[in-house]
Amino acid sequence: MIEDEPEAERSAALAPFRIGIFRAVWSANLVSNFGGLVQGVGAAWMMTSIATSSYQVALVQASTTLPIMLFALVAGAIADGFDRRKVMLVAQVFMLVVSVLLTVFTYLDLITPWTLLAFTFLIDSGTALNSPSWQASVGDMVPRAKVPAAVALNSMGFNITRSVGPAIGGIIVAAFGPAAAFAANAASYLGLITVMARWKREEQVSPLPRESLGAAMGAGLRYVAMSPNIGKVLARGAAFGATSGAVLALLPLVARDVIKGDALTYGIMLGAFGVGAVGGALTSVRLRQLLSSETMVRAAFAGFALCSLVCALSTHAWATALGLVVGGACWVIALSHFNVTVQMSTPRWVVGRVLSIYQMATFGGIALGSWIWGLVADHHGAPVALMAAAVAMLAGGALGLVLPLPQHTPLNLDPLNRFREPTLALDLQSRSGPIAIMIEFIIREDDVPEFLALMTERGRIRRRDGARNWVIARDLEHPDVWLETYHTPTWLDYIRHNTRITQADAAITERIRELHAGEERPRVRRWIERPTSTVTGVVKKRAHE
Repeated sequence: MIEDEPEAERSAALAPFRIGIFRAVWSANLVSNFGGLVQGVGAAWMMTSIATSSYQVALVQASTTLPIMLFALVAGAIADGFDRRKVMLVAQVFMLVVSVLLTVFTYLDLITPWTLLAFTFLIDSGTALNSPSWQASVGDMVPRAKVPAAVALNSMGFNITRSVGPAIGGIIVAAFGPAAAFAANAASYLGLITVMARWKREEQVSPLPRESLGAAMGAGLRYVAMSPNIGKVLARGAAFGATSGAVLALLPLVARDVIKGDALTYGIMLGAFGVGAVGGALTSVRLRQLLSSETMVRAAFAGFALCSLVCALSTHAWATALGLVVGGACWVIALSHFNVTVQMSTPRWVVGRVLSIYQMATFGGIALGSWIWGLVADHHGAPVALMAAAVAMLAGGALGLVLPLPQHTPLNLDPLNRFREPTLALDLQSRSGPIAIMIEFIIREDDVPEFLALMTERGRIRRRDGARNWVIARDLEHPDVWLETYHTPTWLDYIRHNTRITQADAAITERIRELHAGEERPRVRRWIERPTSTVTGVVKKRAHE
C-alpha cells in the first residue's frame, strides 16, 4: 500500500495524477470510454432505425445495465479472490472480441433488434466483469486518503469523453454508419489492454487458501446485510438509478421526436450531459467538504428531476442541452458520492464484492427504470414518461427522511493483525469443524448496561465477518459471569474470521476488555463439536466384534 502523504495534499482534486500507474490506467480508460460512448450512440441510433416500438429503443439502455445487475456479485467475488489486473485483462480482451463480431455482423447487414441487444448485452457483461476489479484497484493504486479524489477523477474521465464522444459518435454514424462506430469501439480497447499487460502490480499474497466462489459471494452478501450504513447507500442508489435512468433511456426519442433532430443532435445532447458531469466531478470533492451526505444527494435528486422536466417540455435543442448539463452534474455528484461512501466504509478483503453489490443495486435500478419508463413512453409518449420520472425523482430524494445517508466519517479499516493462531493439543486440519468459541467475561453490575450495548455491536461485527449462532449468556448462580459464544463451520473459517477484524473494530474490543473485572484477560476456550451418532456407531461396532 502507498504511504499516506501530508494532510494538506489530501484534499487536492488532482493529487492522484501524481501516481504513475493511476495516471496511465486513467488515460487508457479515457480512450476506452470514448470508444464505448461512440458504440453506444451507434447502437441507440441504429435501434431507432430498425426497431418497431419505443420499448425496443429503451431496451438498449436496459441491456447495458442488466449484465451488471446479473453478474456483478460473481465479478466482485472474482475481484477479491484473484489478481485484479488479470481479471481486467481478460474482460478487456473479451469485449474486444465481441465488438469485432458486432462490427462484422453490422457490416454484413445481419443485425436485427434482438441481435443488436444481444451484442450490447455481451459487451456490457464484459464491463460487469471488469468494473469491480477496476474500482477495487483504485485503493491499490492510491493511498486511502486520496480515494475520494480518485473516484471523482474516474467519473470525470468518463464524462470528459461523454462531453465529446457522443457528438463525435453522432458524426461517425451520420457519415459512415453504425458499423464504423462499432469498429472505433473495438480499437479503443487496445490501449487499455496494453497498459494492463505491462502493469507490474504487487500482489498481496494471503497465507490462507482462496475461498470458493459460493462462499466468497455469501461473505459479501453477509457483510452488506450486517452493515446498516451500506444498506442505506444501496437503497438510495437503486432509487436514483430507477428514476434517473429515464432520461438516458429515452433521450434518443427526445432527440428524434421532440426536438426533431438526427444522430448528430442526439450526440450533442449526450455531450451536454457529459459537460455537466465533468463539472460535477470537479466539484464533488469540494462539496463533500462543505455539505452533508444527505444534503448532497437530495440536491442531486432535485436537480435531475429538473433535467427530466426540461427534456419532457422543451422543444428547443439549446434549452434541452442546458437541462442535460444540470442532469449530468447531478448524476456524477450522486453516483460518485455513493461509490466513495461504499469504498470508505469497506475493508480491502471484501471491497470488490461490496462494490459489486452496490453496482447491482444502482444499475439494476437503471435497468428496471429503463424498462418501466420505456413501457410508459410506448403507451403515452416520451414527454409523459419523463414527467412521471421527475415526480418519482422528487420522491426518491424524500426517501432520505426515512433512510438518511451516513456522514463523512473516516474509518481505519486496515487489518488489525493481532490474531495469532493458537497452539492446539489436537491435530486439526483446516477443514475440521464445526468450531465453537466461548469467551468468559466478569462484569460488575454497574457496567452491565454499557457491556450489553457494546456486545450488541460486537455481535453485529462477529456475524458480519462470518460467525454463526452468536449469543451472550449470563450465569444464573454467578451473575457477574457472562459468556460470549459463536460458531464457525471449520477451523479455517475461524482463522479467516479473526483476520478480518479491522483497526476500527478494535475500539469496541478494547472497551469490552476494560469493563472486564477479572484479574486475568477474558478466558477464550475453543471447542470442536463431535456428533454423538458417530460415537454411538463406534460403540455398537465394538460390541459386535
